[in-house]
Amino acid sequence: MKNEYTTVLEGAEREIVEKKSRFIGELRHVDTMEEAEAFWTQIRKKYYDARHHCFACVVGEPGSPSETLRYSDDGEPQGTAGKPMLEVLTGAGLHYTAVVVTRYFGGTLLGTGGLVRAYTRSAQEALAAAELMTIVRGKKLVFSCTYPQSGKLQYLIARENLPQPGMEYGERVTVTLRLPAEAVAGIRKKIIDATDGQAVFLSETDEEYII
Repeated sequence: MKNEYTTVLEGAEREIVEKKSRFIGELRHVDTMEEAEAFWTQIRKKYYDARHHCFACVVGEPGSPSETLRYSDDGEPQGTAGKPMLEVLTGAGLHYTAVVVTRYFGGTLLGTGGLVRAYTRSAQEALAAAELMTIVRGKKLVFSCTYPQSGKLQYLIARENLPQPGMEYGERVTVTLRLPAEAVAGIRKKIIDATDGQAVFLSETDEEYII
């Protein structure tokens, strides 16, 4: 299991033309194989009059034996469409992601090399237009401190290049930090040092967050 992984935050659709054949690539985040297949079905319905709807996806627990990599050439010569598209996803380190490339045949055969290049480029164009995010499996650390100490903590957070914390102001300042799991012990000690031992730790829980 990976402690962090990259996936799609906002999908994208892009079209390219190769020798009058139109290739329409669409990339999307999917959580399950069922979602991936539903996405594939949706594209086939959307472009019902197209000749091919080639598909690739990576779903399941990132880095685990249960992670599934699947692809389909959908009638194109074997190895010319789905596999190159899958290689675009895995080459970018993407997880929980599916891509469909629809082809409208333009009347000119591209050959196996031309097809590989066209499907690869179509997936790459959709990927380049998409917005990605990195998910970290870490900890949510909640603690409180005095108002004067909160300024020292802001300096510590900036110095350690940590994600901006949540701050709630009451009788004391309640701070919520999201950290990689392996960093928690070291940051706790630095918080104690920065607050002269007066920080009160309220909770520490597992949480996924975006960086």
